[in-house]
Amino acid sequence: MQTIGLVGGMSWESSAAYYEALNRGVEERLGGFHSAKTVMASVDFAEVTELQEAEDWDGVAVILREAAQSVERAGADFLMLCTTTFHRVAEQVQDAVSIPLLHLGDVVAEACKAEGVQSVALLGTKFAMSRTFFTDRIASHGLEVLVPDLAHHDELNRIIYDELVHGKVVDDSRRAVVGMISEAWDAGAGGVILGCSELELLIRQADSEIPVFPCTTLHVTAALDRALA
Repeated sequence: MQTIGLVGGMSWESSAAYYEALNRGVEERLGGFHSAKTVMASVDFAEVTELQEAEDWDGVAVILREAAQSVERAGADFLMLCTTTFHRVAEQVQDAVSIPLLHLGDVVAEACKAEGVQSVALLGTKFAMSRTFFTDRIASHGLEVLVPDLAHHDELNRIIYDELVHGKVVDDSRRAVVGMISEAWDAGAGGVILGCSELELLIRQADSEIPVFPCTTLHVTAALDRALA
């Protein structure tokens, strides 16, 4: 079994979901007392969020590069960023280490293609939806990527940062996000990407009439496939 390197803390709820899913996955696949071999460096979410809001991406890159290097030194065989938004600096992080980075955008794109979906909607933070670093990575695999109408960006951001990162799951918010998914379907999306780990606390496949692609779940599955190959 390979050792999985995790750069987490963005948010800790997301990191906890990654850690639990990786360990449950190993247990299910190998049985007995088996658990995942992992190394995690967890950063201060407030610090990187402040830098993000100031558009100081060089500052964010410094923090995540140092975290990735510490994970590599601790013996990780490959690396995962437990976040979508901060994949904005994924290339800088990859350049700072000699182990491979399992890029979330590549994993999600391959999952969409495997389901025969050619047009997908991305739901995530306001930043991830309004910039192209993540949508371009997915589109590079030959997919069309849609995002919700600008009118929904602030509401989705509020749900993520005011509720979900604190572990709060609110029914009214679920209904609001389901409405956004319905609009995406009407706009031609054949599937929807839950492009923020915390959204998996709120939305399940049963809530959507089109395929749902949960980023964290897909990322974890790809990591398990690699670690246990």
